[in-house]
Amino acid sequence: MNNTIKISTRLVGAGHPAYVIAEMSANHNQDFNRAVEIVQAAKAAGADAVKLQTYSADAHTIDSQKTEFKIAGGTAWDGQTLYGLYRDAYMPWDWQPKLQKAATELGLDFFSAPVDATSLEFLETLAVPVHKIASFELVDLPLVRRVAQTGKPAIMSTGMASLAEIDDAVRAFRQAGGTQLALLKCTSAYPSLPEEMNLRTIPHLAEAFGVPAGLSDHTLGIAVPVAAVALGACIVEKHFTLSRAEPGPDSAFSLEPAEFKAMVEAIRMTEKALGSVNYRMTAKEEASRVFRRSLFVVQDVKAGELLTAANVRSIRPGCGLPPKHWEQVIGRKAARDIERGTPLDWSLIAG
Repeated sequence: MNNTIKISTRLVGAGHPAYVIAEMSANHNQDFNRAVEIVQAAKAAGADAVKLQTYSADAHTIDSQKTEFKIAGGTAWDGQTLYGLYRDAYMPWDWQPKLQKAATELGLDFFSAPVDATSLEFLETLAVPVHKIASFELVDLPLVRRVAQTGKPAIMSTGMASLAEIDDAVRAFRQAGGTQLALLKCTSAYPSLPEEMNLRTIPHLAEAFGVPAGLSDHTLGIAVPVAAVALGACIVEKHFTLSRAEPGPDSAFSLEPAEFKAMVEAIRMTEKALGSVNYRMTAKEEASRVFRRSLFVVQDVKAGELLTAANVRSIRPGCGLPPKHWEQVIGRKAARDIERGTPLDWSLIAG
């Protein structure tokens, strides 16, 4: 069990700031300069890391027009073949060292999701600090084992996976020598509906597997990832684009820079607000104590006169006896003359 992992110099887990990942995916639109701009914009928007996907269309599937290889079912890519989708979304591998350099110079972590042994070996030559196992590869236990054998931390998305399948993947990772693993709650629908997110799974993942848990999010907007952090998400991954107006396989459910920045700011504000279990007053609350209610004499009272509901009230400010003493005070006699507007204390009460 390891509730914290280390990515580069960052500790990721409970008690540490959420690790925010900008997923470039296919939003480069086959333009290297666009990819560099995305890296730069991710840094400006407050991301901790930029993530790519390292694959080829041939590594994912075969070029076939058979029904089994055509996308259907209400996705954003219906009508395309799997091969065509991955061919269009492909990022040339020779870009990746250059993008890594651009990210590193900006202080961003840089890593990717391999899909097979070849792409994993390539990423190892880049000395990435962590590997991502995508939801679609979670059931590829040989790949999971290979990732574990690198000795690097791994972040594994769990979209579409049953609890048993997640357990299989975690066991495979650990049995292969992996020690640092984080799991991400993911709904593999593009975009995902908020009502399908089931964010309460995040703390359950953390408890069930003894790992940091987070969210890989495909909903529209920023509310869901912020809510996830409130529930304990240690990692947030969100697709990032310079503009949704640009066509692309992932642009429709990606955040633009201003939105991503707003998400990061909301996450950081949420982390501050969560704080800890604490019943002590803050310094500013201490200054506000004077505005509490307390017992005051509200009519002139002569010595020996009874204190009643007519001449004693619970009002602001909080300079007199606490209102909890009301029953002890009413019906007692004044020890001396008391002027209207005097805070009540025990010295003013006879006996």
